[in-house]
Amino acid sequence: MVEPIAQSSDGALDAQIDTALDAFARGLAFSARSPLLATPADAGLAFDDITFPSADGTPLEGWFIPCPGSTALIICAHPFGFSRYGFPAHLEPWQSAWGEGLGNDFEVDFVPDYKILHDHGYNVLAYDFRNCGLSAAANGGLASNARFESRDVLGSLAYVRGHPELASMTLGLFSRCMGAHATFVAMERDPGAFATVRCLVAPLLLSPMVILEQQLERAGLAGYAAEVDRRFQRITSVSLAEGSPIESAPAVTVPTLTYGVHDDPLVRPADLESIFDAIGAAEKDMFWIHDTTARWDGYLWFQRHPERILEWLADHM
Repeated sequence: MVEPIAQSSDGALDAQIDTALDAFARGLAFSARSPLLATPADAGLAFDDITFPSADGTPLEGWFIPCPGSTALIICAHPFGFSRYGFPAHLEPWQSAWGEGLGNDFEVDFVPDYKILHDHGYNVLAYDFRNCGLSAAANGGLASNARFESRDVLGSLAYVRGHPELASMTLGLFSRCMGAHATFVAMERDPGAFATVRCLVAPLLLSPMVILEQQLERAGLAGYAAEVDRRFQRITSVSLAEGSPIESAPAVTVPTLTYGVHDDPLVRPADLESIFDAIGAAEKDMFWIHDTTARWDGYLWFQRHPERILEWLADHM
Protein backbone atom coordinates (compact mmCIF):
# COMPACT_ATOMS: atom_id res chain seq x y z
CA MET A 1 0.00 0.00 0.00
CA VAL A 2 1.41 3.41 -1.00
CA GLU A 3 1.72 5.82 1.90
CA PRO A 4 -0.30 9.05 1.69
CA ILE A 5 1.34 11.95 -0.12
CA ALA A 6 1.05 15.54 1.06
CA GLN A 7 -1.27 17.36 -1.29
CA SER A 8 -2.52 20.88 -1.79
CA SER A 9 -6.18 21.77 -1.44
CA ASP A 10 -6.77 20.97 -5.12
CA GLY A 11 -5.25 17.51 -4.76
CA ALA A 12 -1.93 18.26 -6.44
CA LEU A 13 1.31 17.03 -4.91
CA ASP A 14 3.28 19.78 -3.23
CA ALA A 15 5.84 20.90 -5.82
CA GLN A 16 8.82 20.85 -3.47
CA ILE A 17 7.99 17.40 -2.19
CA ASP A 18 7.36 16.14 -5.72
CA THR A 19 10.77 17.42 -6.84
CA ALA A 20 12.51 15.93 -3.81
CA LEU A 21 10.93 12.51 -4.25
CA ASP A 22 11.89 12.46 -7.92
CA ALA A 23 15.46 13.36 -6.96
CA PHE A 24 15.65 10.44 -4.52
CA ALA A 25 14.22 8.00 -7.08
CA ARG A 26 16.54 9.14 -9.86
CA GLY A 27 19.55 9.21 -7.55
CA LEU A 28 19.01 5.55 -6.77
CA ALA A 29 18.27 4.66 -10.39
CA PHE A 30 21.24 6.45 -11.96
CA SER A 31 24.57 6.28 -10.18
CA ALA A 32 26.96 9.11 -11.10
CA ARG A 33 30.35 7.73 -12.06
CA SER A 34 33.19 7.94 -9.59
CA PRO A 35 36.51 8.66 -11.35
CA LEU A 36 39.71 6.73 -10.81
CA LEU A 37 42.01 9.13 -8.95
CA ALA A 38 44.62 6.54 -7.99
CA THR A 39 46.05 3.31 -9.36
CA PRO A 40 48.04 0.48 -7.76
CA ALA A 41 51.20 2.20 -9.02
CA ASP A 42 50.60 4.90 -6.40
CA ALA A 43 51.26 2.23 -3.78
CA GLY A 44 54.30 0.89 -5.61
CA LEU A 45 52.42 -2.09 -7.05
CA ALA A 46 52.89 -3.53 -10.51
CA PHE A 47 49.55 -4.14 -12.21
CA ASP A 48 47.84 -4.90 -15.49
CA ASP A 49 44.83 -3.13 -16.91
CA ILE A 50 42.34 -5.83 -17.82
CA THR A 51 38.96 -6.03 -19.48
CA PHE A 52 36.46 -8.85 -19.53
CA PRO A 53 32.77 -9.32 -20.33
CA SER A 54 29.99 -9.48 -17.81
CA ALA A 55 27.74 -12.52 -18.02
CA ASP A 56 25.56 -10.53 -20.45
CA GLY A 57 28.51 -9.26 -22.50
CA THR A 58 28.91 -5.78 -20.99
CA PRO A 59 32.62 -4.85 -21.15
CA LEU A 60 34.09 -4.38 -17.67
CA GLU A 61 37.39 -2.73 -16.79
CA GLY A 62 39.68 -3.76 -13.96
CA TRP A 63 43.14 -4.12 -12.48
CA PHE A 64 45.05 -7.32 -11.91
CA ILE A 65 47.77 -6.98 -9.29
CA PRO A 66 50.07 -10.02 -9.39
CA CYS A 67 51.80 -11.41 -6.34
CA PRO A 68 54.69 -13.48 -7.73
CA GLY A 69 54.84 -16.97 -6.30
CA SER A 70 51.31 -16.82 -4.86
CA THR A 71 48.53 -19.19 -5.86
CA ALA A 72 45.78 -17.30 -3.99
CA LEU A 73 43.52 -14.68 -5.56
CA ILE A 74 41.10 -12.16 -4.03
CA ILE A 75 38.45 -10.56 -6.26
CA CYS A 76 37.34 -7.15 -4.96
CA ALA A 77 33.96 -5.58 -5.75
CA HIS A 78 33.03 -2.00 -4.84
CA PRO A 79 29.99 -0.25 -3.32
CA PHE A 80 27.19 1.63 -5.09
CA GLY A 81 28.44 4.78 -6.78
CA PHE A 82 32.09 3.93 -6.17
CA SER A 83 34.75 2.57 -8.52
CA ARG A 84 37.57 0.10 -8.01
CA TYR A 85 39.63 3.11 -6.85
CA GLY A 86 37.05 4.14 -4.27
CA PHE A 87 35.16 7.42 -3.90
CA PRO A 88 36.46 11.05 -3.99
CA ALA A 89 34.22 12.41 -1.24
CA HIS A 90 36.85 15.06 -0.49
CA LEU A 91 35.86 16.73 -3.79
CA GLU A 92 32.63 18.13 -5.16
CA PRO A 93 30.18 17.03 -6.43
CA TRP A 94 30.88 13.68 -4.75
CA GLN A 95 31.31 15.30 -1.34
CA SER A 96 27.63 16.28 -1.35
CA ALA A 97 26.41 12.99 -2.73
CA TRP A 98 25.42 11.52 0.64
CA GLY A 99 23.97 14.65 2.21
CA GLU A 100 25.14 17.01 4.88
CA GLY A 101 25.93 16.08 8.44
CA LEU A 102 26.83 12.45 7.79
CA GLY A 103 30.59 12.84 8.18
CA ASN A 104 31.28 11.08 4.88
CA ASP A 105 33.27 13.98 3.45
CA PHE A 106 36.69 12.35 3.15
CA GLU A 107 38.31 10.29 0.44
CA VAL A 108 37.87 6.55 0.28
CA ASP A 109 40.90 5.10 -1.54
CA PHE A 110 40.90 1.32 -1.83
CA VAL A 111 44.42 1.09 -3.26
CA PRO A 112 45.94 0.67 0.25
CA ASP A 113 43.62 -2.33 0.72
CA TYR A 114 45.03 -3.94 -2.39
CA LYS A 115 48.57 -3.34 -1.15
CA ILE A 116 47.78 -5.00 2.19
CA LEU A 117 46.33 -8.01 0.40
CA HIS A 118 49.28 -8.15 -1.99
CA ASP A 119 51.82 -7.86 0.84
CA HIS A 120 50.12 -10.74 2.64
CA GLY A 121 50.50 -13.05 -0.32
CA TYR A 122 47.40 -12.52 -2.44
CA ASN A 123 46.98 -11.74 -6.10
CA VAL A 124 44.24 -9.12 -6.44
CA LEU A 125 41.63 -8.51 -9.12
CA ALA A 126 39.55 -5.34 -8.71
CA TYR A 127 36.98 -4.23 -11.27
CA ASP A 128 34.36 -1.57 -11.97
CA PHE A 129 30.73 -2.56 -12.14
CA ARG A 130 28.76 -1.54 -15.23
CA ASN A 131 28.01 2.18 -15.37
CA CYS A 132 30.83 2.75 -12.86
CA GLY A 133 34.45 3.81 -13.16
CA LEU A 134 35.68 2.99 -16.65
CA SER A 135 33.38 0.04 -17.36
CA ALA A 136 30.87 0.29 -20.18
CA ALA A 137 27.43 1.82 -19.92
CA ALA A 138 24.63 -0.72 -19.94
CA ASN A 139 20.88 -0.98 -19.38
CA GLY A 140 20.43 2.70 -20.17
CA GLY A 141 22.76 3.63 -17.32
CA LEU A 142 20.35 2.18 -14.76
CA ALA A 143 21.26 0.67 -11.43
CA SER A 144 19.06 -2.28 -10.60
CA ASN A 145 19.31 -3.05 -6.92
CA ALA A 146 22.05 -5.65 -7.62
CA ARG A 147 20.22 -7.54 -10.37
CA PHE A 148 22.20 -6.28 -13.36
CA GLU A 149 25.33 -6.02 -11.23
CA SER A 150 25.12 -9.70 -10.27
CA ARG A 151 25.95 -10.46 -13.91
CA ASP A 152 29.20 -8.56 -13.46
CA VAL A 153 30.10 -10.71 -10.45
CA LEU A 154 29.52 -13.80 -12.57
CA GLY A 155 31.60 -12.27 -15.36
CA SER A 156 34.55 -11.80 -13.02
CA LEU A 157 34.39 -15.45 -11.99
CA ALA A 158 34.14 -16.59 -15.60
CA TYR A 159 37.20 -14.48 -16.46
CA VAL A 160 39.20 -16.17 -13.73
CA ARG A 161 38.03 -19.66 -14.70
CA GLY A 162 38.99 -19.03 -18.32
CA HIS A 163 42.41 -17.52 -17.58
CA PRO A 164 45.31 -19.98 -17.97
CA GLU A 165 47.24 -18.58 -14.99
CA LEU A 166 44.34 -17.75 -12.66
CA ALA A 167 42.03 -20.71 -13.09
CA SER A 168 43.91 -22.95 -10.67
CA MET A 169 44.29 -20.34 -7.93
CA THR A 170 42.60 -20.54 -4.55
CA LEU A 171 39.81 -17.98 -4.72
CA GLY A 172 38.28 -15.58 -2.18
CA LEU A 173 35.95 -12.60 -2.53
CA PHE A 174 36.08 -9.18 -0.85
CA SER A 175 32.80 -7.49 -1.80
CA ARG A 176 31.59 -4.31 -0.15
CA CYS A 177 27.99 -3.08 0.20
CA MET A 178 26.41 -3.24 -3.29
CA GLY A 179 29.26 -5.52 -4.32
CA ALA A 180 28.25 -7.90 -1.54
CA HIS A 181 24.55 -7.66 -2.40
CA ALA A 182 25.32 -8.36 -6.07
CA THR A 183 27.41 -11.34 -4.97
CA PHE A 184 24.50 -12.69 -2.92
CA VAL A 185 22.17 -12.38 -5.92
CA ALA A 186 24.75 -14.04 -8.18
CA MET A 187 25.06 -16.95 -5.74
CA GLU A 188 21.30 -17.36 -5.80
CA ARG A 189 21.18 -17.30 -9.60
CA ASP A 190 24.19 -19.51 -10.35
CA PRO A 191 25.51 -21.35 -7.27
CA GLY A 192 27.74 -23.52 -9.43
CA ALA A 193 29.82 -20.49 -10.41
CA PHE A 194 31.01 -20.26 -6.80
CA ALA A 195 32.05 -23.90 -6.44
CA THR A 196 35.74 -23.00 -6.08
CA VAL A 197 35.26 -19.90 -3.88
CA ARG A 198 36.75 -20.55 -0.44
CA CYS A 199 35.32 -17.58 1.46
CA LEU A 200 33.65 -14.18 1.28
CA VAL A 201 34.23 -10.91 3.13
CA ALA A 202 31.02 -8.89 2.71
CA PRO A 203 31.05 -5.70 4.80
CA LEU A 204 28.43 -2.95 5.11
CA LEU A 205 25.49 -4.86 3.69
CA LEU A 206 22.13 -3.12 3.82
CA SER A 207 18.57 -3.34 2.56
CA PRO A 208 17.86 -0.61 -0.02
CA MET A 209 14.53 0.32 1.56
CA VAL A 210 16.22 0.84 4.91
CA ILE A 211 18.76 3.34 3.58
CA LEU A 212 15.99 5.08 1.63
CA GLU A 213 13.82 5.37 4.74
CA GLN A 214 16.73 6.72 6.76
CA GLN A 215 17.62 9.29 4.10
CA LEU A 216 14.01 10.42 3.74
CA GLU A 217 13.67 10.81 7.49
CA ARG A 218 16.78 12.98 7.59
CA ALA A 219 15.32 15.10 4.78
CA GLY A 220 12.04 15.62 6.65
CA LEU A 221 10.21 13.30 4.27
CA ALA A 222 9.51 10.32 6.54
CA GLY A 223 6.62 8.26 5.24
CA TYR A 224 7.38 8.65 1.55
CA ALA A 225 9.52 5.55 1.02
CA ALA A 226 6.84 3.58 -0.81
CA GLU A 227 6.18 6.51 -3.14
CA VAL A 228 9.89 6.85 -3.96
CA ASP A 229 10.05 3.10 -4.58
CA ARG A 230 7.04 3.41 -6.92
CA ARG A 231 8.87 6.09 -8.87
CA PHE A 232 12.12 4.07 -8.85
CA GLN A 233 10.23 1.10 -10.26
CA ARG A 234 8.74 3.24 -13.02
CA ILE A 235 12.29 4.15 -14.06
CA THR A 236 14.02 0.78 -13.60
CA SER A 237 11.23 -1.85 -13.65
CA VAL A 238 12.71 -3.07 -10.35
CA SER A 239 11.36 -2.55 -6.83
CA LEU A 240 13.63 -1.66 -3.92
CA ALA A 241 11.20 -3.26 -1.49
CA GLU A 242 11.59 -6.62 -3.21
CA GLY A 243 15.37 -6.60 -3.23
CA SER A 244 16.82 -6.91 0.25
CA PRO A 245 19.94 -9.09 0.65
CA ILE A 246 17.88 -11.00 3.20
CA GLU A 247 16.08 -12.67 0.30
CA SER A 248 19.21 -14.02 -1.39
CA ALA A 249 21.29 -14.59 1.77
CA PRO A 250 20.18 -18.24 2.20
CA ALA A 251 21.99 -19.00 -1.08
CA VAL A 252 25.29 -17.82 0.43
CA THR A 253 26.90 -21.07 1.56
CA VAL A 254 30.61 -20.16 1.54
CA PRO A 255 32.19 -19.04 4.84
CA THR A 256 31.19 -15.38 5.17
CA LEU A 257 32.41 -12.52 7.32
CA THR A 258 30.49 -9.25 7.52
CA TYR A 259 30.75 -6.07 9.56
CA GLY A 260 29.19 -2.63 9.74
CA VAL A 261 29.27 0.77 11.43
CA HIS A 262 26.85 0.36 14.33
CA ASP A 263 25.86 4.04 14.57
CA ASP A 264 25.80 4.79 10.84
CA PRO A 265 22.72 7.03 10.42
CA LEU A 266 22.14 5.65 6.92
CA VAL A 267 21.23 2.20 8.23
CA ARG A 268 19.75 0.35 11.21
CA PRO A 269 21.77 -2.25 13.13
CA ALA A 270 18.84 -4.68 13.07
CA ASP A 271 18.97 -4.73 9.26
CA LEU A 272 22.54 -6.05 9.03
CA GLU A 273 21.83 -8.45 11.89
CA SER A 274 18.82 -9.83 9.97
CA ILE A 275 20.90 -10.22 6.81
CA PHE A 276 23.61 -12.02 8.79
CA ASP A 277 21.05 -14.35 10.39
CA ALA A 278 19.70 -15.23 6.94
CA ILE A 279 23.08 -16.17 5.45
CA GLY A 280 23.02 -19.87 4.67
CA ALA A 281 26.69 -20.59 5.37
CA ALA A 282 27.42 -22.99 8.22
CA GLU A 283 30.44 -20.87 9.05
CA LYS A 284 29.83 -17.15 9.34
CA ASP A 285 30.84 -14.27 11.57
CA MET A 286 30.13 -10.57 12.03
CA PHE A 287 31.30 -7.65 14.13
CA TRP A 288 30.42 -4.01 14.71
CA ILE A 289 32.59 -0.93 14.32
CA HIS A 290 31.92 1.52 17.15
CA ASP A 291 32.97 5.07 18.09
CA THR A 292 32.08 6.58 14.72
CA THR A 293 28.94 7.47 12.78
CA ALA A 294 30.70 7.75 9.40
CA ARG A 295 29.94 4.93 6.99
CA TRP A 296 33.18 5.77 5.20
CA ASP A 297 35.09 4.63 8.31
CA GLY A 298 33.61 1.20 7.63
CA TYR A 299 34.97 1.24 4.10
CA LEU A 300 38.42 2.16 5.42
CA TRP A 301 38.34 -0.27 8.34
CA PHE A 302 40.34 -2.95 6.58
CA GLN A 303 43.30 -0.68 5.76
CA ARG A 304 43.29 0.69 9.31
CA HIS A 305 42.62 -2.56 11.18
CA PRO A 306 43.32 -5.47 8.81
CA GLU A 307 44.06 -8.16 11.38
CA ARG A 308 40.63 -9.78 11.76
CA ILE A 309 39.88 -9.83 8.04
CA LEU A 310 43.34 -11.17 7.19
CA GLU A 311 42.90 -13.90 9.78
CA TRP A 312 39.55 -14.86 8.21
CA LEU A 313 41.15 -15.05 4.76
CA ALA A 314 44.15 -17.03 6.03
CA ASP A 315 41.92 -19.53 7.79
CA HIS A 316 39.94 -20.26 4.64
CA MET A 317 42.31 -19.60 1.75
